[in-house]
Amino acid sequence: MRSYLERYFEFARLGTTWRTEVLAGFTTFVTMAYIVLVNPAILHETGMPLAAVTAATCLSAAVGSILMGVLARYPIALAPGMGLNAYFTYTVVLHLGIPWQTALGAVFLSGIIFLLLTATGLRQKILRSIPSELYPAVAGGIGLFIALIGLHDASIIVGDRATMVTLGNVRSPLVALALFGVALIALLQVLKVRGGILFGILGTTAVGWAFRLVPWHLTPYHLSSIAETSFKLDIRGALHVGFFEIVFVFLFVDLFDNLGTLVAVTKKAGLIQNGNEIPRVDRILFADATATVAGSLVGTSTVTSYIESAAGVAAGGRSGVTAITTGLLFLVALFVAPLMGVVPMAATAPALIVVGSLMLSSISEVPWEDPLIAFPAFLTLIMIPLTYSIANGLGFGMVSYAVLRVFTGKFRKEDWLLYVLALMFLARFIYMGAG
Repeated sequence: MRSYLERYFEFARLGTTWRTEVLAGFTTFVTMAYIVLVNPAILHETGMPLAAVTAATCLSAAVGSILMGVLARYPIALAPGMGLNAYFTYTVVLHLGIPWQTALGAVFLSGIIFLLLTATGLRQKILRSIPSELYPAVAGGIGLFIALIGLHDASIIVGDRATMVTLGNVRSPLVALALFGVALIALLQVLKVRGGILFGILGTTAVGWAFRLVPWHLTPYHLSSIAETSFKLDIRGALHVGFFEIVFVFLFVDLFDNLGTLVAVTKKAGLIQNGNEIPRVDRILFADATATVAGSLVGTSTVTSYIESAAGVAAGGRSGVTAITTGLLFLVALFVAPLMGVVPMAATAPALIVVGSLMLSSISEVPWEDPLIAFPAFLTLIMIPLTYSIANGLGFGMVSYAVLRVFTGKFRKEDWLLYVLALMFLARFIYMGAG
């Protein structure tokens, strides 16, 4: 059985081992475990029961990650997406006054549409329409993005009305703990310690506990609470209340966030083959669409690929075993969800900062001497972190790329989908401005 599994997951070709894959899965889980606490806190503001959403978060992340690992065999973990959960709560439910049951119905419909787009091959064509020259910029931009998230989560940088951002208070004990974590993880990477990111996170957590810097409060939680949100979605209501606006946003943002994450993680892992083809891409897209449908059924917002998967890739993860390990840990979290608070943000944030730095290596592949490529690549690279959105950064890159090709006479009929997507992005930006 072990030999069969090693052949199925292509351990020999990928140059990986069980120890490496399991450690990578642990690393990915630890860096994204915050979602077990954060997602329920956001969705709870809609009136959804906190314990039920906590269980739904764990279950949907487990199903999505295990499905990705088994079916697509990629080291990409899934969970309810940040940003989309905020849209679900603050725009759809609180601003538009739509019941959370109806909003779940809209998430379900977007997942079904995803499945149809995957079955017809349209999502695969959309992925292939992204100019291959922008792939390194997407990976680099997401590296800056997750580093920015890490720096902010650690309060190493903070908001400032005069300069937008500025240096945080380095005398703060938690900031000092995060800086220690950055130094520790960076040192372990320099020393090429296997699983260095995971050990760095655990070491930083241990120091935090030793100096009593980590607050931890248990919250009431029962696994059976998931019944309060399971199958409570209102699909009929979603078909009548703002269907096109609500479902389209869930669909559009998730589609391009997913594609951006997919490009970045597979590129970093060296899994993109000649011609910028991603093997088994239809299975990847089927896994995330199925996870979104499953998530809506148990009671959570859109499930999507997580860029924190890059932490597992940086730890050596190359196969689906990494994602399966992460998924199994989310199943364990179903029973011990309140214990997720033992790993402080000051310990996971340093991992994002270091992984962000590792992902920047891809930008050396951009032909910066060619303005036709360099300018769209620059916009992609810079707009992902500055707009806090993978989809926005990819949109700016594709629109500028399409415009430059048209006005320099390099328009090709076979690239028609690229221009359609550029127009869709442009329409979305105009719509966002109007809103």
